[in-house]
Amino acid sequence: MDLLESIDDRGVATLTLNRPERHNAFDGKLIAHLTDALRGLDARADIRVVIIRGDGPSFSAGADVEWLKRMAAASFGENLADASALADLMHGLDRLSKPTVAYVHGAAYGGGVGLAACCDIVIATERASFCLSEAKLGIIPAVIGPFVIRAIGARQARRYALTAEVICARTAREIGLVHEVASEEDSPALREKIVAALLRCAPGAQAEAKSLVSFCQARAIDHELARETARRIAERRASPEGREGLEAFLERRSPSWKG
Repeated sequence: MDLLESIDDRGVATLTLNRPERHNAFDGKLIAHLTDALRGLDARADIRVVIIRGDGPSFSAGADVEWLKRMAAASFGENLADASALADLMHGLDRLSKPTVAYVHGAAYGGGVGLAACCDIVIATERASFCLSEAKLGIIPAVIGPFVIRAIGARQARRYALTAEVICARTAREIGLVHEVASEEDSPALREKIVAALLRCAPGAQAEAKSLVSFCQARAIDHELARETARRIAERRASPEGREGLEAFLERRSPSWKG
């Protein structure tokens, strides 16, 4: 199996890229399996958090070289269909209604950077590294580009897409690709701390908060935006979760979703 899925009793799902001998590089099958797994988890009300990680020494080396060789010999139509499948994966991960956490413990190259950029939270160990390596192969980070640019900004994206430099974990945090960096020993506890924080919050509110961020991004702060944000908070306050959250706070008890 090139993808392993596990779910604990809290509703925390972990998807593990399981091609360690290929440094968890993408091919058509892994892209399809990961896309299907994310769709399945997104449809389940009992899933609260999705963690993506890799088995072996790497998070993901991006595109599998043998797969790229096949695509180089394929027609434009075949290449377009293949690239569209990767785009569907990235968009599906980006729009997932559940909080997503990328745990990067080794190399994340090409599409591996894309996976990280699409996740809500990225935790990296000190030995993690990142690289937009496509230019070295004569190609470009097109499908993952919008997500990477959103994460690190156009200025940084220009540099790293043109140079294909390897980015260490701490630099990745400085430019906005990574949220937290920890040692190999401390990273599991940090990951658990973040997951615990996510589980304390209302799942419906989290899904709508993700939607809100996407809606507000790059929009002018004007009266139209003000009206829409007012409508959204009014709906949330009157929602079952909103009412339960307020009642739980006033009654000094845990809200129902923490059960």
